[in-house]
Amino acid sequence: MERQKIHREYLLNATSKSILWSAISTPTGLEGWFADRVQSDDKVVTFFWGKTEHRDAEIIAVRAFSFIRFRWLDDEYEREYFELKMTNNELTNDFVLEVTDFTSVDEVSDLRELWDSQVETLRRTCGF
Repeated sequence: MERQKIHREYLLNATSKSILWSAISTPTGLEGWFADRVQSDDKVVTFFWGKTEHRDAEIIAVRAFSFIRFRWLDDEYEREYFELKMTNNELTNDFVLEVTDFTSVDEVSDLRELWDSQVETLRRTCGF
């Protein structure tokens, strides 16, 4: 099955890099917008949705106040990942959240909608 890499950019009216970094890199921050509950042992993060659904992801790369990259442990495509990256627009001093993810070609629009919805929740939760 053909796979496609997607890249989304979201302008956030955020002026605090520590608040945004916490929202994308800590269990408490991720619980506010990405999953219902998040547990971490520093290298493996377990995301819970609802009462029964959960997935484990390994943190494969991280640079503080820049990006965090996860790989789903149950993913058959070992080279794929999802990444949350924050950059700063120097003119406006706002932050841009860049999301990179992979999906099958026939699910690209669904994945884009999912990330749009998740980031909208992030905006509401953090006041961006």
